[in-house]
Parts: sequence; C-alpha cells; structure tokens
Amino acid sequence: MDPPSSCLTITTHWCTHIQESGEENTQTATESNFVSWSSCEEGKMSLLSDLINLNLSEVTEKTIVEYIWVGGSGMDLRSKARTLSGPVTDPSQLPKWNYDGSSTGQAPGEDSEVILYPQAIFPDPFRRGNHILVMCDAYTPAGEPIPTNKRYNAAKIFNHPEVVAEEPWYGIEQEYTLLQKDVKWPLGWPVGGFPGPQGPYYCGIGADKAFGRDIVDAHYKACLYAGINISGINGEVMPGQWEFQVGPSVGISAADQVWVARYILERITEIAGVVVSFNPKPIQYKSMREDGGYEVIKKAIHKLGLRHKEHIAAYGEGNERRLTGRHETADINTFLWGVANRGASIRVGRDTEKAGKGYFEDRRPASNMDPYIVTSMIAETTILWKP
Repeated sequence: MDPPSSCLTITTHWCTHIQESGEENTQTATESNFVSWSSCEEGKMSLLSDLINLNLSEVTEKTIVEYIWVGGSGMDLRSKARTLSGPVTDPSQLPKWNYDGSSTGQAPGEDSEVILYPQAIFPDPFRRGNHILVMCDAYTPAGEPIPTNKRYNAAKIFNHPEVVAEEPWYGIEQEYTLLQKDVKWPLGWPVGGFPGPQGPYYCGIGADKAFGRDIVDAHYKACLYAGINISGINGEVMPGQWEFQVGPSVGISAADQVWVARYILERITEIAGVVVSFNPKPIQYKSMREDGGYEVIKKAIHKLGLRHKEHIAAYGEGNERRLTGRHETADINTFLWGVANRGASIRVGRDTEKAGKGYFEDRRPASNMDPYIVTSMIAETTILWKP
C-alpha cells in the first residue's frame, strides 16, 4: 500500500537514505516509514476533528439545521441539512423543505417531491452552538400526509380536548442491540456462536459482561444535551443489548423525543463503526395521578383488553417472536394484567396499588414500534373510545 501523498516528500528522503547507507539500514528505515505514516494519519484525523468541532459562532450567526424524517420502511430515519441566516427557537420559524421521495420509497419517480413540515426542534449535540435538529413529518405538495406520516393522525388525537385535559404522560423503554458492522453479529458474541446463559449481563459490569458502554454513555449525554427527557440507561439480559428510557413526557412530545433519540443513537453508532438494531411503555394520565386514580387505571386496562388484537397489530413487526409467554413476556394471543407481574400484558406497580393512584405499564409494544402510532393509539383507546 502506498503512503498518503502528504508523506511523499519524507518517504522519498528515506528511500535515498536506504540507497546511500546500504542494506544494513533497511529495517530501521522501514520502521521509521511506518511510524511517520501513522503519525501522518493521526495528524489528518486531528485536523478533521478540529474542523468538525469548529465554533462557527466566532465568525457567523448562521445556523445549520438538520431536517429529520421517517423513511419509507416506517422504521428508517433520513436527514439532510441546510443553512439559515440566524438562530431558531421555534419550529414555526423554519421553512418547509422537500426531498426526493422516489429515493426513499415514499413517492413514484414521475411525481417524487415530498414536503417536510418542521414539528419539533432540539439542540444539535454533534454541531453544538446554535445548530439544531428538527423532527419533521412528510406531506404531498398538495398538503396531504403521505402514508408513512404517522405523526399526523397522532397529533389529531393528542390535540383532542379530552386528551389534552388528561395531560397523558408517557415513559417509553427503548431496547436495542449493537451489532458488529461486517458480520451483523451482536457485540460480545463469538462470531457464528452464542454467549453464555443469561444471568451476568443484565446491568452487568466488566469487559466480559458489558459491551459497547462507551456508545451507550455517549448517547445518554448527547440526548441530555439535545433536551430529550432521557431518564436512564441499563444493560439488558443479552450481551450487546441495551435499553434507554424516555419520559415522563407529555403527549406527542414523547414520540418526537424517542424518534430523535433513535436518530442520535444511529449517528453515534455510525461514528463508532457498529450497527444498531431495534428489531425484536409506563403510561399515566392526570386522572390516574389524582386520588381515586387506581379505578381509572383499571377501567383503562379493561378497554385495552377489549382491543387487544388491534393493539398487537400496531405494536411492531415480528412481535410474535418476542411475546411468547416466556422470559418476562406475555403470550401474544392472551391479554393479562396484574400487579408487579412482568409476565403480563399490562403491569401495575406495587407503589401504584398501595397509593391508589399512579401509572400502568403496557409491556406489549416491540422495540421497533412507531411511537407515534403506539402512544396515540393508547390515548385513543383509553380516553376517547366508548365501548
């Protein structure tokens, strides 16, 4: 392999030195060549890092805005950036933008323009300064939501006066697995093999139990920087599997925050050279938080049971592989609720039962669920639906 061009002058000098000094110095020259080439690459990386972290506020008030949206699969995220003349503090200050929907599986080639409507802004933990991330939803040029725009219907439900009055709080647990990039095998697993039995990995520490913690902590801090109400992280029962929690957050903002937290995680794993997989929850309303709230919780759970099949159909693809009735999951075909029962469809905490008010936990959604669909569907069933 040839060394980088910026090292050619030094390399040519060493080649001359080898010819003049004879074979006895060949090994020394070769070693020096390697060290200098390595130093050259380190210098390049240092310069690249300096450029990435340039403080633009010293020279301009312009702001970089990263527009984020959900792609054609309903699970993939896309983004692109543009420059605005100054700082932005509200989504209403941002212009709409467009993208080629035929390249994301969201529009035909002969009519490919899709329009992005900015909906929620977050400080950008990658560019920092005044730069922001903005979560968008997508519409046709005529202003109709495209089929993969699940935020549109969610917003209608959360803007309903009865739902607004309940101030629904959501706490969402997001599980994910970190995979080796080239073989798509979980971190900490022998390639082509399997790890030891469950037990030491859940909330474990140590190089033989926790894999990818630097990514997890970087994501934790980046989410806090972005203003996401991330409330915790922990290692899960499988090597390479982790979880973060978002909430409590009110209404549709919970779903916006989960999507942006996923985006930040994918950006961090991109930098780290690993792949994140989302393949195969506490809910609280104002009346549930007040005295007598436990009866409200039980009525809500009853309605969720009546629409169990509809909810399962919307709670993520491949959920039948997870909801087996084993490993602290409910059977996908059976609705069951209980106090402190992690094998139930709906779990109520001991503290809620004791206080007579609090929250319940829907344990059915898969890690690849769309938070817009799930949070709004729970609100629609438990608040608006009259069986």
